[in-house]
Amino acid sequence: MDFEKKDRNLSTSETVIMKAIWDAGEDISVPNLINLLNTKYGKEYAKTTVVTFLLHLSDKEFATTYRKGRYSYVHALKSEKEYRQKLMREALNFWYKNDIVEMITCMLHEKKMSHEEIQKIQSELAKLDSK
Repeated sequence: MDFEKKDRNLSTSETVIMKAIWDAGEDISVPNLINLLNTKYGKEYAKTTVVTFLLHLSDKEFATTYRKGRYSYVHALKSEKEYRQKLMREALNFWYKNDIVEMITCMLHEKKMSHEEIQKIQSELAKLDSK
């Protein structure tokens, strides 16, 4: 059961809350988190709603809260990069049947890339080729 909790994906609202926590770059107080959710993401969640989501995030081992002085603070337990990589692996498996060439080709055709972006991609491919 613990594995299932750790491996579960986030709901849409939980994802927005985690994104706000990650964007803060450090532990964030609950009032500041609520303010960030409102100003940056247009989510006018009540404090009780945010606290409920934080309990879910704690249960899924994405974040934890602690008290410091008058305020509760939120600390991310998983990094944004770690979660993005998990989502990419799942998308690769589900949508592309583990065909990474198909996935990358699809992504490359979705956005007009600058010369600098193309060079960065070529550089990363060259690093893989040299391994």
